[in-house]
Amino acid sequence: MKPDLLLVEPMMPFVMDELQRNYTVHRLYQAADRPALEAALPSIRAVATGGGAGLSNEWMEKLPSLGIIAINGVGTDKVDLARARSHNIDVTTTPGVLADDVADLGIALMLAVLRRVGDGDRLVREGRWAAGEQLPLGHSPKGKRIGVLGLGQIGRAFASRAEAFGMSVRYWNRSALSGVDWIAHQSPVDLARDSDVLAVCVAASAATQNIVDASLLQALGPEGIVVNVARGNVVDEEALIEALRSGTIAGAGLDVFVNEPAIRSEFHTTPNTVLMPHQGSATVETRMAMGKLVLANLAAHFAGEKAPNTVN
Repeated sequence: MKPDLLLVEPMMPFVMDELQRNYTVHRLYQAADRPALEAALPSIRAVATGGGAGLSNEWMEKLPSLGIIAINGVGTDKVDLARARSHNIDVTTTPGVLADDVADLGIALMLAVLRRVGDGDRLVREGRWAAGEQLPLGHSPKGKRIGVLGLGQIGRAFASRAEAFGMSVRYWNRSALSGVDWIAHQSPVDLARDSDVLAVCVAASAATQNIVDASLLQALGPEGIVVNVARGNVVDEEALIEALRSGTIAGAGLDVFVNEPAIRSEFHTTPNTVLMPHQGSATVETRMAMGKLVLANLAAHFAGEKAPNTVN
């Protein structure tokens, strides 16, 4: 008999094929599977899910045989790690394979805001350029200060890329770091005050919820830009929308939101804002690498080994 596995959301076809080959897969996202899923709850031993979906405590309690939650991503904010550990459930992620692509998208968002790419696209498509309207001048990244909020793998990748554009790097990190030559700041507000662009790369947790708040945006100032490739809930979205509308900051490039994809409608009309539908790791190459790690974590667990990317 193949072990029972709960699949919370679809993954790449080759991952789905491999899961189907090795496990009895119950798809949480398909209503037709619900009767079979309800009957299988006591025997489900593994969950495969995404970082944005995770697994709630309610579902954890429904699965008495659960031994592993394999997350396709690096975000763990949607899984109660301590509760999982108390139930002897390993939680795994897919580290080391998505930082570059997330950082690339962050740089793309930064450049799009600085150079008004979204405004320029609309100007051309709507025929206003042909009618004689000119796009306002943008700004060069060269010589500007990039402040990285959270210097983990993604933060470091973002910082090194920003240096290639002639930017000077400073950062704030929750824990002390050694062997880093960039300028360190003692608080997020201090970092914002010393930055032209704030790259939000911090891991989401109870301690970092709304870490980008009104006081931080005020410190960033009217020429400042926010780029968020972390999680939506690390930004106070009401404060951000107000800051964009009032000119407290100059612009924002956002890949993540609270309650995505049903984001606040106010974002649709905020000035000088570039929006993406949570695409940080969304390249074929990275999603394939992530999928292979999900499969490897599951295989190790069912082979009686500690999954190599267990985070709790």
